[in-house]
Amino acid sequence: MTDVSDRLSGLAPSEQSFVGYLFWLSRPRFWFYLAGPVVVGVAYGASSTAEYFTPLSVALFAYFLVPANVFLYGINDMFDADIDDENPKKSDEGKEVRYRGGWLVTAVVVVSAMLSLAFVPILPPAGSGPLAGFLLLGTAYSAPPIRFKTTPLLDSVSNGLYIMPGLVAYGSLTGELPPVLVIAGGWLWTMGMHTFSAIPDIEPDREAGIQTTATVLGHGRTLVYCAGCWLGSAALMGAVHPFFAVVLGVYPVFIAGIVLASVDIDRAYWWFPILNTAAGAALTMAAIWRLVYA
Repeated sequence: MTDVSDRLSGLAPSEQSFVGYLFWLSRPRFWFYLAGPVVVGVAYGASSTAEYFTPLSVALFAYFLVPANVFLYGINDMFDADIDDENPKKSDEGKEVRYRGGWLVTAVVVVSAMLSLAFVPILPPAGSGPLAGFLLLGTAYSAPPIRFKTTPLLDSVSNGLYIMPGLVAYGSLTGELPPVLVIAGGWLWTMGMHTFSAIPDIEPDREAGIQTTATVLGHGRTLVYCAGCWLGSAALMGAVHPFFAVVLGVYPVFIAGIVLASVDIDRAYWWFPILNTAAGAALTMAAIWRLVYA
């Protein structure tokens, strides 16, 4: 891997230590893919600013920031160890660690999943249902016998798991789920995100004999698929409020931009945490504005 000094200004732990290995296993670049939806869910579920920092809201953010990522990416790496031999992201110069195995790693991944059970007694059904959905989809995506990630289209659809943290947070405050259009729009957004992230893996997956939505469609048609998912997401969310369409409409524009500028997808892929953070921040600030000034 690239030396730690090249990442996070040398502040992150070395992958040579066990704690450092778990840190990089959890994909810190993508931590906010799970924790970010919690922030958005709390922002829109709160009826007062005091609810932004309730013990439950803070605990949900903390869980989905680190332990949930250790679980999600840990179980992914467990069952992808052989496939990752062909993945340049897991090479010595790549941006992700190779799975090193061992009972202790497995135990940490299992415990990371089980920590979520502490929320069950204090969550209403509208929160505990999505939490169960996150754990089930997170497991079934990577683990046999289902292993959604090796079934074209289902690999994309199953990544609705990434909106589950937001539904948990929203449900914990309101006792109900968001509007159906919001859930459907968010689900389409995750489908586009997942499939876009699979484009750099097309060749490694083909060499490993793995079929995904991206390997079936190929590079160009996968970009069209992603743009279609994001346009659909913007349309559905825009029916709830035009502002949502403006924010989510940035994604298909981004696709058009990287195509017109001939940007390598392997490079653009690493820009997405920035884009997602900016979009999440815009949605969150709008919710705060609505609550404080409406």
